[in-house]
Amino acid sequence: MKVSQKLAILIKNLYLSKQYGARILLSALPDKGQKNLRGINSLLKKNCKTGTIVRQPGSGRPHSARSSVGPRAQSGGQAKKALISS
Repeated sequence: MKVSQKLAILIKNLYLSKQYGARILLSALPDKGQKNLRGINSLLKKNCKTGTIVRQPGSGRPHSARSSVGPRAQSGGQAKKALISS
């Protein structure tokens, strides 16, 4: 679930300063885009575990998982296609 940076900071500050739980945060911020209790719980859990809500650099898909060039444009791509079609 995507959360805006401003909302994540607001949730973190309310949790740390006023000790608000997930249910109170959900009722306190009804129109801020956070729709379910599970999303707020995951943010609070992440805050307790890492000390921050923002995404850490290097997390997610590694850059080597995708190449900038398609498989046919790479060297030997046409030769493989010719072998398959004949």
